Amino acid sequence: MSSRKDGRRREPGPVVPPEVRKELDDIYAAIMARAPEHDIDPTLDRVRKVCELLGDPQKAFRVVHLTGTNGKTSTSRMLDSLVREHGLRTGRFTSPHLTSVTERIAVDGEPLSAERFIEVWRDVEPYVDMVDAQSRAAGGPRLSFFEVLTVMAFAAFADAPVDVAIIEVGMGGTWDCTNVADGEIAIITPVSIDHERWLGHTVVEIAGEKAGIIKDGATVVLAEQTADADGVILAVAAQRGARVLREGVDLEVPERFPAVGGQLVSLRTPAGLYTEVYLPLYGAHQAHNALLALAAAEALLSGGRALDGDLVGAAFAAADSPGRLEVVRASPTILVDAAHNPAGAQALVDAIDESFDFTRLVGVVGILADKDAETILSILEPLLAEIVVTESSSVRSYDVDDLEEIAKEIFGDDRVHSVARLDEALDLAAGLAENEDTIGVGTGTGVLVTGSVILAAEARLLLGRG
Repeated sequence: MSSRKDGRRREPGPVVPPEVRKELDDIYAAIMARAPEHDIDPTLDRVRKVCELLGDPQKAFRVVHLTGTNGKTSTSRMLDSLVREHGLRTGRFTSPHLTSVTERIAVDGEPLSAERFIEVWRDVEPYVDMVDAQSRAAGGPRLSFFEVLTVMAFAAFADAPVDVAIIEVGMGGTWDCTNVADGEIAIITPVSIDHERWLGHTVVEIAGEKAGIIKDGATVVLAEQTADADGVILAVAAQRGARVLREGVDLEVPERFPAVGGQLVSLRTPAGLYTEVYLPLYGAHQAHNALLALAAAEALLSGGRALDGDLVGAAFAAADSPGRLEVVRASPTILVDAAHNPAGAQALVDAIDESFDFTRLVGVVGILADKDAETILSILEPLLAEIVVTESSSVRSYDVDDLEEIAKEIFGDDRVHSVARLDEALDLAAGLAENEDTIGVGTGTGVLVTGSVILAAEARLLLGRG
């Protein structure tokens, strides 16, 4: 499954010497042995203490902070492209990664090299160890996996140095360790139910957590929200004296049309209307992510004035978002998408309905056990002719037999297949699709791999996109 069959040449990645690869793997394993990134301990003290020992690197650059339920990484990548197109150096911190942990920390749009990642870890390690010891002596935990990576990102960005850091929260906002940075711009993408165990069981509770990234006097770029989420976020913004740019009030996507490889969009901000902007990403949700990125770029780069249309067009044309409705193979067409909650699944279905013309689509789906599998599968059901349920390598993955039972209740026995190994699930789905694929890319029959970020990442590797 690793050969390329779409006729395009895969650009080789950097060659990592075996000894460097081993050192990187050892460091990653050591960091992973810490508490996982979804294990939130409601304090910023540990990261703040490490940052103080390092000279507060998070204060060495301007910060755009992003939170929300879906769309954070795509919005981050588009904003990164806009800022770089205007001649500024960028740092970008996003999660989770698809292929390598080094992807989470990018400078000037490129992930840290393996060598640089190791150097950054060696630079911060003594200070992390010091704060670990202090915390444990007081009866507390070591820094978590995500806290360590956050410290590394701040250090790497200060050392580069970058002009602007685009920082995506790990989860939530108020108690997310990235919140030790003071974002002059806060982007809040659509808020919906997810991570209930840690953030709350209602949109109001979750929105309150996410609004915690809003700093005094900041500019808030706010995606269209439910009335409940909107009210909570606007109240926090008012308390902080923040300026709010609201989608549906100040920001709008007045037009968009499907185009080859993506879409043409028009984007309106208080500064003006940008027309016929090519965006090489599929779906209405990506157009709205682009709108948020543009509004943030205006606030950051020009004090809210309109940006040069040619630079905006070039930045969006160069934008990408791996693992987000990505065509990774042809004959049959195989799409990979990281949708892992109901809102993401609905955006995925809408985008495929709009941008592709499949007569028969086979799904390869694996979902984490803490997600709403029944709702996700119900949303996917009208789109898929058949489904192959599978597992990712995550210990949090739904057991394939349990997921099969849920899928059969929704799809019926005849449309459901169950294969625990992802490579075998891909082979089965491709075979089911190839039997009837007589038309071409994006039409006829195809395969959709979705359900979790980890599954999307592992499918990309198997299909030669790592």
